[in-house]
Amino acid sequence: MSHHTIEARELHYVYPDGTQGLNGVSFHIGHGESVALVGANGAGKSTLLLHLNGCLAATRGELRIGDYPVTEKNIKAVRRSVGMVFQDPDDQLFMPTVFDDVAFGPLNLGLPVKEVELRVMQALETVGVSHLSKRPPYKLSGGEKRSVAIATVLSMSPDILVMDEPSASLDPRSRRRLIEMLKTFEHTKIIATHDLDMAMDLCERTIVLHEGRVTADGPTSEIFRNEELLTNSGLEKPLGLQKCPACGAGPVHPTD
Repeated sequence: MSHHTIEARELHYVYPDGTQGLNGVSFHIGHGESVALVGANGAGKSTLLLHLNGCLAATRGELRIGDYPVTEKNIKAVRRSVGMVFQDPDDQLFMPTVFDDVAFGPLNLGLPVKEVELRVMQALETVGVSHLSKRPPYKLSGGEKRSVAIATVLSMSPDILVMDEPSASLDPRSRRRLIEMLKTFEHTKIIATHDLDMAMDLCERTIVLHEGRVTADGPTSEIFRNEELLTNSGLEKPLGLQKCPACGAGPVHPTD
């Protein structure tokens, strides 16, 4: 199923003001992989994600989603395959009601109204906010907006799910619900996050970005135990791998 794969070869991106966003990023993500993308602020995580659905175009290098190079010619096919949940849910919510927002994508695919209604309710139920379907998005809490933004992507049935800081603004219960929901998504997932404990729960593989470069790519458990690598990348061990500061016991996360 090559349409579920992502391959980047020597991706470079320079912002209009001359800032180097990506500096030779290369990786291959296979069908069904769950991959965490981690790094300090400014490492290039969001910049890279915005390339995956064509919001940004590489200055140099090649990016492929399945059989399609990410070019202007292929942008519609790429965006049908890649579902992107942005860091700020307000970037995705613009319709009068929650239902309208979640229905927007499927309707634009030309799907029958009955199928659209089914997709909308299934997506809202998946993220636990079906009771909000008639509410205007601007009246929702931050966590509710985040859940609805995820539903707008799930309603499109993407092959690849890309998420930028999905646990931001979520309370512990909503965060746990999100993690359990993402575990049920069987296709390819890329999750850019500062929540390293969530990354441990969801992703067997982690890519570390630092100053626009890939500085590590491997099993999540190995990378998150490498204190020197984490320190050099502006990161800290997940809480689940840290010892209790009071009693010295730990780590609390199961070892692999």
